[in-house]
Amino acid sequence: MTREGKSRAEVIDLAMPVLLHGDAAFAGQGVVMETLNLAELKGYRTGGTIHIIINNQIGFTTSPEAGRSTIYSTDVGRMTQLPIFHINADSPEAAYRALRIALDYRQEFNKDVVLDVVGFRRLGHNEGDEPSYTQPLMYARVKAHPGVRELYAKQLIAEGVITEAQLTEMTQERVRRYEDALARAKERVAQRESAPTLVEIAELDGSKVIETAVPEEVIETIANKIAIVPAGFNVNPKMVGQLAKRARMGQGTAPLDWAFAEAVAFGSLVVDGTRVRLSGQDSGRGTFSQRHAILYDTQTGKPWVPLSELRSEVEPSARFEVFDSSLSEEGVLGFEYGYSVVAKDALVLWEAQFGDFVNGAQTIIDQYISASEDKWKQTSRLVMLLPHGYEGQGPEHSSARPERFLQLCAENNLAVCYPSSPAQYFHLLRRQIRPGMERPLVVMTPKSLLRLPAAASSRSELTVGGFYPVIDDAGITDASLVERMILCSGKVFYDLVEARGKEERRISLVRLEQFYPFPRTGLIEILNRYPNLRELVWVQEEPKNMGAWTFVEERLENLLPQCQRAIYVGRPASASPATGSYSIHQLEQAKLLDEALRV
Repeated sequence: MTREGKSRAEVIDLAMPVLLHGDAAFAGQGVVMETLNLAELKGYRTGGTIHIIINNQIGFTTSPEAGRSTIYSTDVGRMTQLPIFHINADSPEAAYRALRIALDYRQEFNKDVVLDVVGFRRLGHNEGDEPSYTQPLMYARVKAHPGVRELYAKQLIAEGVITEAQLTEMTQERVRRYEDALARAKERVAQRESAPTLVEIAELDGSKVIETAVPEEVIETIANKIAIVPAGFNVNPKMVGQLAKRARMGQGTAPLDWAFAEAVAFGSLVVDGTRVRLSGQDSGRGTFSQRHAILYDTQTGKPWVPLSELRSEVEPSARFEVFDSSLSEEGVLGFEYGYSVVAKDALVLWEAQFGDFVNGAQTIIDQYISASEDKWKQTSRLVMLLPHGYEGQGPEHSSARPERFLQLCAENNLAVCYPSSPAQYFHLLRRQIRPGMERPLVVMTPKSLLRLPAAASSRSELTVGGFYPVIDDAGITDASLVERMILCSGKVFYDLVEARGKEERRISLVRLEQFYPFPRTGLIEILNRYPNLRELVWVQEEPKNMGAWTFVEERLENLLPQCQRAIYVGRPASASPATGSYSIHQLEQAKLLDEALRV
């Protein structure tokens, strides 16, 4: 899947993806079907892929009858009506002819082709097995069957193409080249240091604030672009008020919401010369009808993407693209990861419909996104937008499982953030393309905060500063009165502000906006501001065994005097991310707020 994304990021006319599959994997791995389904979709076309199946007729030690419900492993490819060639691996010339036909078809029609090369592995699945344990009859036949080299050599001799002497000479020459390569490899190993050295990578301090502001004129230009529809375009009547609000936001006469801040971030990056690509389920409209990056004419159904009309004087090829993806997580996220690896200077974003949908893409995250720099020195700026927040909706749509990403954090491989305002989100997106930020970014994005008046920003917040990894309580005027500091992230901050009221001055509410890299220095500076602080409390909506607590506990303990420990306030540990009852959810929320604010 990542290969497909890489090909899309290249010039399609100059790149042709070729994927190698095993027969068991082609039939059994769901990501294969997701990839085939993407082949003809607008945002994912690559001009056709050559799929080559190395069909050894065993999957690990599993026979075909135990590995699929169809005769051929390629039958899943029939869902897209692509051509399938079944090839006898004993015949190199037949394989070559089939490959030429496949290439001609792909070049003519820009569609996928499958070549099913049916053969065997003489020594079993991993070339060190004893395959007769599980396939005794098949491997008795394999043992008696000559290899393709021997069969083809006999054919060429019989046809007078080569002689026995030439065959012997070619075989000896090939063996000599292999032996020479092996000897050189052994020499290189011997020249290396005999004792390996251990290298420990120091964890970055995530406190730095990078300037990412934009001028007011840029905000106004983008606001006009997304607020004024073209002449003759029939806009949905429900959008008229939203478009007018966008215009007021651009003028600075209305508070900025999340969707507007995001649009300005995307648009300003394009103007600066950066490609922006966003995909996911419902990404055009936005899962919560907040984005409306694509508008549809009510009479013709034709789409209009306002931000796609922006152009850069710095880089004319820079553009904004948004695609509603298929109902796929693993396949689409893998595609976008591959795209980001090639398009290193672009802002490539994948959005989950709800944060927990990322569960379906966990393989891509574990195998590629979190570890690829360490494994292959392969960098990526991929952004994952994961709607997160406890509004009593039930287990399936509450949590983006931040604890899973935090568990993966090591050696500065990821950035994991939970911005609490549109301005913070704006600066975070713009920061991602800056030098030094060449790592995947995981963002816990809002749901109910999208329209919460208290979670709005002013236009001036976009014209100064940058993303702040940790934010002190601006409402505290006398720090000496503060006895308890509450440290929290995201949506629960606004619940705490409302519950605390205006008169309470002994409690400060501090927002941790970036979990990793952890802003150690920034947090120390805030702690030092309060000379009479007696308690540091971590508050979260997620159950104790989820969310950020298990990640921040040790880090907070290292910042406090030896005799002190951070206090946890939140839901107790749970097997489920959230309760399925709204009334119980409200009781839990009220309880944790009361406990957090009780000095």
